[in-house]
Amino acid sequence: MATHTAPISTTRTSITGRTWRWRGGNMDFGSGPIGLEDDIVAQLLLARGVEREDLERQRTPSLRAFLPDPSELRDMDLAADRLAQAVIAGETVTIYGDYDVDGATSAALLIRLLRMLGLEARHYIPDRLLEGYGPSGEALVRLAREGSSLIVTVDCGAMAHEALAMAHDEGVDVIVVDHHKCASELPRATALVNPNRLDEAAIGAAHGHLAAVGVAFLLAIATVRTLRARGFFDSRVEPDLFSLLDLVALGTVADVAALHGLNRAFVAQGLKIMGRRDNVGMAALIDASRLSRAPTCSDLGFALGPRINAGGRVGEASLGVRLLTTHDPDEARAIAETLSRLNEERRAIEMAVQEAAEDQLAAQHNRAVPVLAGRGWHPGVIGIVAGRIKEKTGKPAIVIALGDEDGAHGKGSGRSIPGVDLGAAIIGAREAGLLVAGGGHAMAAGLTVAHDRLEHFADWLDERLAADVAAASVSRSVALDLALAPAGLTPALVETLEGAGPFGMGWPGPRVAVGPVRIIKADVVGSGHVRLITSGADSGRIKAIAFRSAETELGQALLHAGPDRRLWLAGRAKIDDWGPRPQAELLLDDAAWAD
Repeated sequence: MATHTAPISTTRTSITGRTWRWRGGNMDFGSGPIGLEDDIVAQLLLARGVEREDLERQRTPSLRAFLPDPSELRDMDLAADRLAQAVIAGETVTIYGDYDVDGATSAALLIRLLRMLGLEARHYIPDRLLEGYGPSGEALVRLAREGSSLIVTVDCGAMAHEALAMAHDEGVDVIVVDHHKCASELPRATALVNPNRLDEAAIGAAHGHLAAVGVAFLLAIATVRTLRARGFFDSRVEPDLFSLLDLVALGTVADVAALHGLNRAFVAQGLKIMGRRDNVGMAALIDASRLSRAPTCSDLGFALGPRINAGGRVGEASLGVRLLTTHDPDEARAIAETLSRLNEERRAIEMAVQEAAEDQLAAQHNRAVPVLAGRGWHPGVIGIVAGRIKEKTGKPAIVIALGDEDGAHGKGSGRSIPGVDLGAAIIGAREAGLLVAGGGHAMAAGLTVAHDRLEHFADWLDERLAADVAAASVSRSVALDLALAPAGLTPALVETLEGAGPFGMGWPGPRVAVGPVRIIKADVVGSGHVRLITSGADSGRIKAIAFRSAETELGQALLHAGPDRRLWLAGRAKIDDWGPRPQAELLLDDAAWAD
C-alpha cells in the first residue's frame, strides 16, 4: 500500500479555492503513511459511514441483506391486490410512464412482469413537448374509453390531483407508483405507493432515496406474493424477478438516485444481470453504446442512460420502453441505433442552449440560484443544461424554455447541490401561487411558470434558498480517500478501489491525490477537455484529463503551468483500456501547487 512520498502541508487550498481533506475527517498532509489498519475496501466503506459491524453486508450488497418487506409501504398491499386481480381476470392494463430513463425502465419492468404472468399490458408515454410531465386527465380518460380498466402511472402522478380526479370520474382505477415529493393532500387513486409521502416518515427515512423503478420492483415482489397466496402458481412457474434487476440498475443510476442501502444492492446485482445480456433490448443498447465489455455503473449514467433519454428529449418518447420490452433482435438493433442518432442531435441542441444560458450568468452572479430563461430553447435539454450550470457555478440552477412569442408559460427544469432541497422549494413556490405547476425531489425539479411571474419566482427562490446555498458553499471541499506517489496509481489499485462500489450519488467514488508531479504535456481535446501527461520524481507517469475545463481557472492553470512547477492532482482513478495494455488514468476534479 502506497504512502505519502513527500509532505504537502503547503497545500491549504487548491487552484479552485477548495480545501482538501480526508473523507470523514481532517487531512494531515504533513507526515505519516495512510495508516490503514484494515484493507482498502474496508477503509473506503468506513469513510462512507458504514459501521464496523456492518462491513461484510456492505462489502457485497445483496437483496437478501437490504430488501424490506414491500408491505411496509402504505398502499402497497392495495396496489398488489388490484394488480393481481387484473392478472387473474385478464383485464386490459396500461402502464403510463414518464419520458425519462426512470419512467422508461419502470414501465418496462411492469410490462415485462405482467408478460411473465401471462398478461400483455399496453404502455403510454406522454410527449414532452405536447403534453408535458405527468399524467393528463384527457389521456387517462382516453385510455379508459379505449378499454383500459386499470392504469398504473410510474415515475409520475404523485401531484396529479386534477388528472386523477378525471380518471376517477370516468370509472377507471389508477395505481400511482412514484418517488417524487408529495403535498399533504394526496390525489384520488386506487393506491398511491411512494416512500416520499408525508405520512411515510419511517419508510421515507430508510427508502426515500429509491427511484421509481425501485418502487416498481417492490410492487412486483408484492404482486407475485399476492398471486402466490391465491394459488396462481399452483399450475405455472413463478417469474424470475431477479431478471428485471438490469432495468432497476439502469433507472436508479440514470435518475441520480443515492447509491446507498437498497439502491446499492439493486445496482450491484443489476449489473450482473446486465452482463448476461438476456434482455434483447438492453443488449442492443449496450452494443449501440460501443461497449465491448460488461457495463459498469458509470456506463449506465454516461452511455446507456443518455440514449434512452434522447427519445423523450428530442425524438419519440416511447422508444425507450419499446426497446426495453421487445423480443425481436432486429427491432431492438434498429431502435438502439435511432436512439444513438437522437443522442447526437440532443448534444448539438444542448450545446446551443447552454451557450445562451451561460451568456445570462454574469447578470445573476449575486443570486443564490441562477434562473435562466430564453425563447426558443428546446425543453428537452433544459434539465441537462441546468446540470451543466450547476457544475459551473457550484449552485443550484433553474433553466426555463419560454417557448414562442405567443406562449404564456415557460417550462423549467432545475438541478441542485447536496444540502439544498430544490424539490421542496419548488413545491413551496407552487403553493405560494408563483408557479402553475411544479414538483420534484431534493436534487432535481420541474416547473411551469407564467412569464409575468418569472421575476417574482426568481426573487422568492433566491430568498428561500440563500442560506442553504451559502451553507453548502462554505462546506465545499475535496474529499480524498488516498494519497499516492505517481507510480502507485496502477490498474491493480483501480480494480481494488472499485471493490467498494458501485459508486454514484450519495456513495462517492474514491478520490485519490497523486503527486507531486510535473506536467510534461498539456493540450485541449474534444469539447474543451484538458488532457495531461505528468511525471513524478519516482519516474511514474500519469495520464489525466479534466473534462470541460479549458476555459475554467483550473484548466488555464494546467495549460500554462511551467515545467518546473510541481502539483498534486486530485480525481477519480479509472482504467484506460484503449491501448495494447490497460493503464490507470486520472479523471481530474482539482489540482494544487506543491511548491
